[in-house]
Amino acid sequence: MTEGFNAPPEAQDPQLAAGRLVQDLHRLAEGLEGQPEALLTLLRELETLHRSIQDGAFRRSLPEDRQQLFALLRNMERSGGWPYIPRLQLRTFMDLLQRDDRPDLHEEPPLAA
Repeated sequence: MTEGFNAPPEAQDPQLAAGRLVQDLHRLAEGLEGQPEALLTLLRELETLHRSIQDGAFRRSLPEDRQQLFALLRNMERSGGWPYIPRLQLRTFMDLLQRDDRPDLHEEPPLAA
């Protein structure tokens, strides 16, 4: 190793590295705006990554001790729950598109009697 070499801050702090990666992904998504096929590919890759981390490193990292596992679960619940990537069902998406085509969509709903 070369003397005087300083590793970038993200190499020293995994949370900083993750934050920068998320920022890069946001910029990538913004750059792909107007390209639905490319954005769909990005979403699929993110879902694959989510599953890979969930079923791999995360599962292997779960505490084996009940008290530690309970503490982790309690902390997860307090901080926003399970990180789930919901998948919009194609049928739901098609229904939303059809609803947008209705002329009365932007009108106020009638009051109930």
